[in-house]
Amino acid sequence: MNAFTRILEWPVMPNDAAGLALWSAGEIAAATGGAPSGDFQVAGTDIDSRDIVEGDLFFALKGEAMDGHVFVDKAFAKGAAAAIVERPVNGPHILVEDTSSALEDMAKVARNRVDARIIGVTGSVGKTGVKEAIFAALDRSSRGRAHRSVKSYNNHVGVPLSLTRMPARSRFGVFEMGMNHAGEIRALTALVRPHVAVITTIAPAHIEMLGSEEAIAQAKAEIFEGLEPGGVAIIPADSPHHARLKEAAEKYAGAVVSFGRAAHADVRLLDAVSAPGGGSLVTADMGDRRICYTIAAPGEHWIMNSLAVMAAVRAAGGDLGAAGLALAEMEGLKGRGARHAIAAGGGDGSGSALLIDESYNANPASMRATLAQLGTTPARRRIAVLGAMKELGAHGPAFHAELAGPITAAHVDHLFLIGDEMQALADELGKAPSAALGKAVPFAHCRTAGEALDALTRFGVEGGDVILVKGSNSVGLGVVVAALAKQEG
Repeated sequence: MNAFTRILEWPVMPNDAAGLALWSAGEIAAATGGAPSGDFQVAGTDIDSRDIVEGDLFFALKGEAMDGHVFVDKAFAKGAAAAIVERPVNGPHILVEDTSSALEDMAKVARNRVDARIIGVTGSVGKTGVKEAIFAALDRSSRGRAHRSVKSYNNHVGVPLSLTRMPARSRFGVFEMGMNHAGEIRALTALVRPHVAVITTIAPAHIEMLGSEEAIAQAKAEIFEGLEPGGVAIIPADSPHHARLKEAAEKYAGAVVSFGRAAHADVRLLDAVSAPGGGSLVTADMGDRRICYTIAAPGEHWIMNSLAVMAAVRAAGGDLGAAGLALAEMEGLKGRGARHAIAAGGGDGSGSALLIDESYNANPASMRATLAQLGTTPARRRIAVLGAMKELGAHGPAFHAELAGPITAAHVDHLFLIGDEMQALADELGKAPSAALGKAVPFAHCRTAGEALDALTRFGVEGGDVILVKGSNSVGLGVVVAALAKQEG
């Protein structure tokens, strides 16, 4: 066999004999202990009848406010192949005692049946982007045999649902885990059982429920408790909580790998320079080698994220070259950095403005990082539409007021604030300008996203402007993004 033939040869994997269907009725019944109405196969799983596509399995979950059984007929009308239910229905189904328990039971079987390397990702900031980048790298090198949780399916329902969607032939699985109370990640990591566990960063997100950053670090470190024997823990070297995270990881991990700028980092940033198009060219030391790669996504936070990605891909046995290509091609995600060129008259005469969509989430660390990115983005005018940061509790007023400095440093020309929590920032910006803050930033304080959109419309977006839209998801800034993106060129 010559070299060219070997390159083209499709690798034979132990799980190649697994069925092509995601689940059969018999497999579901065996996993859940339920009674099947007949024989069938499904190609996907979902808990929301609105998202059902042809061939899906619908879980009729019962919640505090809604019973999924009400939507079984709608799920079948959209093409569901079967449903998991607690009472008989018209259509293919598995009858179980409790649909929520059935979802978890299937998740456990899905995890057990794969011969795959599993990566778990958590952190206060950046976990979705890091999860997507790791997946992109591993999917490229495994010829489509990687799986990951979609969107931000990272809670007690989203994680088991994502596990049930993992094909038996998968070679890699990447799962995001989130929390807002202690103990939640412990339960999730017990289901995922990762070989590699990544913490992106520790910041005061959900501090209202946990009380301190130290408690947040401890709660995030629960991810290490689910590590498979000999697993690898990946932690941020530059975090003030590095020692706490390392101590927690060493109890469960076969190896602990740190990433960052610090001299003690195992994956250490050596250099980062701006790349054409707004990204960065990164050089990093991985101990036994140096690597150089390009990141398409702009911002200092993505430089740090990329180091975590490289550490995770290597720990999972992936291809670093494929990881570099994935980072070079990866664009911003919806609600998390997606960029849109929108039509805009006047201004610099270019006919377009740049919209940066960060509307899905916000906490003090991500706000600072995104504002810093805005400050380095070339613009005729920089406009920031900032929604309240939620779940900060008694710390909220101080964290909101402290955004005045990053806003001024980013040279924001006009500001729209949304939500009652932003009053503290409005008060800070309304003070007489100090030497530290420089000139006052003109702003409008709105109660709702709709009011902010009206105010922004009256203000007028012009050619050459850059508009940043960022806030906690519950503020509803997606309506602002959707309205502006309709003008996308």
